[in-house]
Amino acid sequence: MRSSLTFLFVSIIAGLTLGCEPKEAKKDDASAKAPVEDGTTEESKEDKAEDPGAAAKADTEKKEEAPKTTAEVGKPAPDFTLTDASGKEHKLSDYKGKHVVLEWTNPTCPYVVRHYDAKTMTTTADKSGDEVVWLAVDSSNFVKAEDAKSWKDKHGISYPILLDPSGDVGRTYAAKTTPHMFVVDKEGTLRYSGAIDDDPRGEKKDGATNYISATLEALKAGKEVETSQTKPYGCSVKYGS
Repeated sequence: MRSSLTFLFVSIIAGLTLGCEPKEAKKDDASAKAPVEDGTTEESKEDKAEDPGAAAKADTEKKEEAPKTTAEVGKPAPDFTLTDASGKEHKLSDYKGKHVVLEWTNPTCPYVVRHYDAKTMTTTADKSGDEVVWLAVDSSNFVKAEDAKSWKDKHGISYPILLDPSGDVGRTYAAKTTPHMFVVDKEGTLRYSGAIDDDPRGEKKDGATNYISATLEALKAGKEVETSQTKPYGCSVKYGS
């Protein structure tokens, strides 16, 4: 009888010991990081979100994807600031209130040489009057101030030649050739883009139609520009890489 009671007591003590064991293990299991949908733990996901390098890279990519403003007839002309051959700065918006002619040029281009020998540009500029500002722009990657000065002196050019060796302004205006002409009105709207005239080879004996003169006459008279866009001709603009 005594031995039976001893066996029963031992059995009860053993059962109580086994029933208390799982609590600490379950607590430890619950503290482990549960995997999330992408296969990482919550802790590693938080580390990624707080990574400053990743955030900076994302911001840079967004900036690079942002579209650049480009010139378009009928819309505001993109503003710019360039320095001329004498070192003076010219900002397009500073000439608001006057019509502005932009002439993309390159003294080494045969088309430009022909027009300057024929005084096409200088005569048109001189006849345009006080209401008009004429700015030549050289976006050649090899342009130098001293070369622009020599060209200016040789042809008696009265207007400034702006230097754009980076080609940034030329690309903004999508200048394709030398010459390539643009006219901005008094309000700062681009009103013409294209060729200086309709005689690419200089072969018209009866005289060519000068698109710049026609555009300026229409603007001064408060009329619509009949021909606002033409295909420019000449040498390709010598942009750098």
